[in-house]
Amino acid sequence: MARRLADATEIDRATAIDRNFLAAVDALSVPRTFRPAEARLVPESRLDGALALELFGAEVDSRHVDLAARALKAKGQGFYTIGSSGHEGNVAVAAALRPDDPALLHYRSGAFFIERSRQYARLGHEPFDPVYAMLLGCVAAREEPIAGGRHKVFGSRELWIPPQTSTIASHLPKAVGMAFYIERARRFGLPLPVASDAIAVASFGDASVNHSTAAGAFNAASWSAHQGVPMPVLFVCEDNGLGISLPTPKSWIRAAFADRPNLRYFRADGLDLAAAYEAACQAVGYVRTERRPAFLHLGVVRLLGHAGSDAELAYRPLAEVEADEARDPLISAARLLVERGVAAPAVLRGRYEAGRARVAELAARAASRPRLTSAAEVVAPLAPLDTDAIAAEVRWQPRAEPVASERRAFWADGLPEDDPRPKPLAQQLNRALGDLLVRYPEVFVLGQDVGKKGGVYGVTRRLHQRARRGRVFDTLLDEQTILGTGCGAAQLGALPVPEIQYLAYLHNAEDQLRGEAASLQFFSQGQYRNGMVVRIAAYAYQKGFGGHFHNDHALGVLRDIPGLVVASPALGDDAVAMLQTCVAAARTCGTVCVFLEPIALYGTRDLHAAGDAGLCTRYDPCPAHVPIGRARVHGDGQDLCIVSWANGLYLSLRAARRLEQEHGIRARVVDLRWIVPLPIADVVREARTSGRVLVVDETRRSGSPSEALLAALLEEGFATQPTRRRTRSRTTGVVRRLTAVDTFVPLGDAANLVLVQEADIVAAGVALAARG
Repeated sequence: MARRLADATEIDRATAIDRNFLAAVDALSVPRTFRPAEARLVPESRLDGALALELFGAEVDSRHVDLAARALKAKGQGFYTIGSSGHEGNVAVAAALRPDDPALLHYRSGAFFIERSRQYARLGHEPFDPVYAMLLGCVAAREEPIAGGRHKVFGSRELWIPPQTSTIASHLPKAVGMAFYIERARRFGLPLPVASDAIAVASFGDASVNHSTAAGAFNAASWSAHQGVPMPVLFVCEDNGLGISLPTPKSWIRAAFADRPNLRYFRADGLDLAAAYEAACQAVGYVRTERRPAFLHLGVVRLLGHAGSDAELAYRPLAEVEADEARDPLISAARLLVERGVAAPAVLRGRYEAGRARVAELAARAASRPRLTSAAEVVAPLAPLDTDAIAAEVRWQPRAEPVASERRAFWADGLPEDDPRPKPLAQQLNRALGDLLVRYPEVFVLGQDVGKKGGVYGVTRRLHQRARRGRVFDTLLDEQTILGTGCGAAQLGALPVPEIQYLAYLHNAEDQLRGEAASLQFFSQGQYRNGMVVRIAAYAYQKGFGGHFHNDHALGVLRDIPGLVVASPALGDDAVAMLQTCVAAARTCGTVCVFLEPIALYGTRDLHAAGDAGLCTRYDPCPAHVPIGRARVHGDGQDLCIVSWANGLYLSLRAARRLEQEHGIRARVVDLRWIVPLPIADVVREARTSGRVLVVDETRRSGSPSEALLAALLEEGFATQPTRRRTRSRTTGVVRRLTAVDTFVPLGDAANLVLVQEADIVAAGVALAARG
């Protein structure tokens, strides 16, 4: 076939591939005979002529969106130019799936997105225009149907395509979670928003397989299948041989996955539409029928560089770029259609030019649409909290039927509220979790050692025996999998309560909260939610079990995640009420909550003297509601206000008694209870009762909650304020904070040298009280 590649010195590569396609089509000969539309194109593939024409149309439209995105950017009207050119073969994967198979898509999935919308329309649903949606995303238009101008993503509620961020491979653990919950819901008879035989799909590039997040997801899927746990997930690797500028070693993907146990491997040339469709059908059929994971390896090519801003010729020779352009999947598809007698070259050229005209018209319309114009608009879908709905959800009748019978069966050895003996924090949490399992069939508890062992500290003890099998279960040792499983399952209607064994271990997987769970409502305008409550054993002060990784107290990583709620009770009765609040928020508002539990207080019974049981409480299944962001005040002293939480509350309550008994200083102690959002109004109100505030912060000085508290007090006018006279100032209040030292927590008694101690609080309180 005669064709000449465009000269890179004269035109850009977008113009080059456009001209190359037209030249290639014009060089094709008109077929002598035409075959029926329902006939297979090749014996070894089930792809027929009618479907092949449809898929070619999706590829064409996707290509023109890429070209239009660059044109919009050149005019200053567009903001996103990462395209799908060269990856259009993923249209075959879409055709092999159903519109209710949840698809977590790679950012080069334009053709997939378009084809799925056509499948959706064929089922009789109202048509969805994917081309216009993609263009609205490129220009950050407020009317873009999934993210509303907040990001350019592939996403649609109707098409079951939850939006994904660009974090590499971070969506793969969620796909595992979705696959897990599809089967779990089917087993338990729980409602699902998709068919019970649906499968989860996640697509990604070849460079992404090297990411630890991807490795964890592949391992989790294989680990589950190895044990006979159904895991209907399809991993689709679109292998273009490049990770931006870094080449993937030749045959690396095949070598790494062809013989992997419990992960069936399928391969096809994604530039060959018939072969890609056949391989996709085989892979989808295997996963749907066997309910086991599979890996579909599609060979593709990257055209137009990584993005519009990528100067590809700076790291690749022109000859290599041109060789890739000669492998254009649109040219391959056109050649297949003509040589197999499905369409004449003129028809395909006409479809291509019609696509260009339509996309240009839609691009002009999209560029004229309004964008977000205020901060309020931007943050509106971030993490809306309906306080009335949460309060209503918390209320329940544990002694009314049929719940009463279910609770008696669950608590076969006696209802916890009938036990008159006050219990410490860990046992109260155990009881609260048990009642949540009774009340909500969609709740499940997962994590390392939460099953038979009952948790490292016994918080989940016997829950796996009391609950229906499979609702409290152990996971493999991988925090990314634990959180990702929760994220994915929650999108399908589950209410997960994952446990991270220690706060230090969260840092291995923090992006599953920051980049994935917390951002979902923001990037979907609330159309998708993944409400869950992540329990984390946290903080220092453990006796006999020291060292940094079991005493980590760094909260900075959680405090700046937009929309995240962070709770941290110290007392058992608060823990019960706050856990109920978090679950209610997750269920009604899709809130993502982190529930920090002070390890050192799990089993602590006494407050001031041996046997006083000052930290123990009786269990109440219907405690007074604790709203998010509200503090609790202990005492009514007028001389000093101590503000703290968790272990700091324990230390502060003890110090407050000593201040009164030894120094005649009467203090009130404010328990924050919530780290995000902080109960600023409550703190300011209590601070003004004495004008002296001591913030006791058990975490490191830098990045600590006390930084935000001091800033808030200053902003509220509580601090030394300058007057109009430069030589004098007006003092409305004094504030001091105690924090841990900016270091890791050492082993043994050395920990006390860097952590806040009771004596430190007493000394600071005396000094503050001496201030006028």
